[in-house]
Formats: sequence, C-alpha cells, structure tokens
Amino acid sequence: MIVRDRPSGLKLFLSLRGSVLPRILPALILNTVIATLVTLTHGDLFNIKITLTTIPFSMIGLPLAIFLGFRNNAAYDRYWEARKLWGELVLRSRNLARQCQSLIQHPVPATAALGLDDVRVRMVYRAIAFSYALKDLLRNTAPSPEISTLLTKTEWEQTAKSTNIPHLLMLSMGRDVRLCLDEGRLDPCLANSIDATLSAMGGAAASCERIRGTPIPFSYTLLLHRTAYLYCFLLPFGLVDTIGFMTPFVVAIVAYTFFGLDALGDEIEEPFGSEINDLALEAICRGVEINLRESLADDYVPAPLEAVNYCLT
Repeated sequence: MIVRDRPSGLKLFLSLRGSVLPRILPALILNTVIATLVTLTHGDLFNIKITLTTIPFSMIGLPLAIFLGFRNNAAYDRYWEARKLWGELVLRSRNLARQCQSLIQHPVPATAALGLDDVRVRMVYRAIAFSYALKDLLRNTAPSPEISTLLTKTEWEQTAKSTNIPHLLMLSMGRDVRLCLDEGRLDPCLANSIDATLSAMGGAAASCERIRGTPIPFSYTLLLHRTAYLYCFLLPFGLVDTIGFMTPFVVAIVAYTFFGLDALGDEIEEPFGSEINDLALEAICRGVEINLRESLADDYVPAPLEAVNYCLT
C-alpha cells in the first residue's frame, strides 16, 4: 500500500511510485511507435491506404470507457470490502483481549509473565497468531515465524498438519472457553459474548477467503483487455488524416488512460497480494500484535512497521 502525502503540481505529474506506468510502459511504447510509423507513412500499409474515420472510435470508445469504469468499480468494491473485514478483525481482536482479561475469573490480573499456561494469556496470544495465520493463508505463504512464539508446542506442531490454520486456532479457543465453563471460571451468560466475538472473527476470515477464491470472471476481464488494446492500436489509422503529426501524442494519452485503467483493475482485484497497491496486511497484523501485547503488559512490544519508499506491506 502506498502511504505518502499527496504531492502537488509537477511532483504529482512526474511521480512513479504507486503508478501503473511501469507496468504498462512496454505496451505504451509499442503503441506510440506504431502511431509514429502510421503518421510517417500517412496510414499506408504496404502501399495500401487504410482509411478509418473517427466515427467507429467514438462509438467504441465511450462504451469501452464505461465498461472499464464498471470493472474498476467492481475491483475496488472487493478491495474496500477486504479492508473493512480486516478493520473488523482488528476491532474483534481487541474486544477478545478485553473480554478474556475481564470476564474469565482469576485471582491475579492477566499478564504476559504468567505464560501460556494461563488460559487468558493463551487466548490473547492466539488472537495475535490468528491475524498472522489469516494473512499467510490469503497470500498463500508459509506460516509467519511470529506464530511459533505465540502458541504452545503442541499447537505449533498441529499447524504443520493443517490446511487452514486460522480455523484450527478458532477450534482451540472454543475448547478453552469450554474449559473455563467446566471449571466455573466463566459465567455461561458471559461466555456468549466471547463466543460471539470468536464467531465474528471466524466470519471475517471466511469472507476474506470468499473474496480471494472468487475473482472477477476471467472472460469479462479478457474481453475488456482485448478491446482496449485493439482500440488503441487501431486508433492512429483513424486520427492521422485529421490531426497529422499530433497523432502519436494523442494516441499515447488515450493509450495511457485505457491501458492504465485495465492494469489498475488487475492490481486491486486481488487485495491480499504483496504488490504496492495491495492491502498492508503485515502492518495491520503488527498493529494487532502491538495492541494485544500491551494489554498483557508484555515486555516485548514490537515497533509499528514503517513505510519503505512510501510502500507499506
């Protein structure tokens, strides 16, 4: 995710960090070169004059721009829903830490010094591990090293056999809630609120899996991609007789817009990746860890992640 103050004037115009220009630059250069050749030859191809007017481009260009806008709106809806789900996960994690420390009866306050043998500490640490495990699941990466320090040895060994570690952690937290009920340390009415928090965390995780597992239909993306590229590569033939030497400049601007919209939709369609315009899941997980460790008066509280070259992962 790009994190920076909005530049103004010339800096905004020339900024490359976070721009889709590097991604579309090869196609843009090729399109401009073709437009330049068409201008120099006045639209002749092997001594055959290719005559096109601006009418078909006007008829195609407006619907193409509208459909690209619709696709980008659909892609951004996925991005924004994913961000709201992770915001919900942050909120529920904080609530779980508070509920475990205030509702589960114990003669001494919950602190990290009590270790994982204390069910309250164990639950809070599992909530931290849950966020990291969900991030790893959505990005299809190996379990983060932070998780091993947050779980008991038995639980950490179980994660190696699991295809869905967040679900495994939810089951473990449910068993600990049952244990507290059996020991009389948790009132059944109060247990409902903890269970509701756990269910909300599980729901957020399942919704994130739904977004990751249900991309925008490929045939729709392919149709728009092909149409945008055919439009831009044929555009010089329709403009050269009208605007002459300005054809490459106009074509470059139109191609930058259409290629850029197409590429931007591809980037934000999958919000859980590790590209510069994807969600900063590492930073969100670190924020959860900081908040929950502080609630336990933990001696080890990591520093928040900082953006590197304006990019926060």
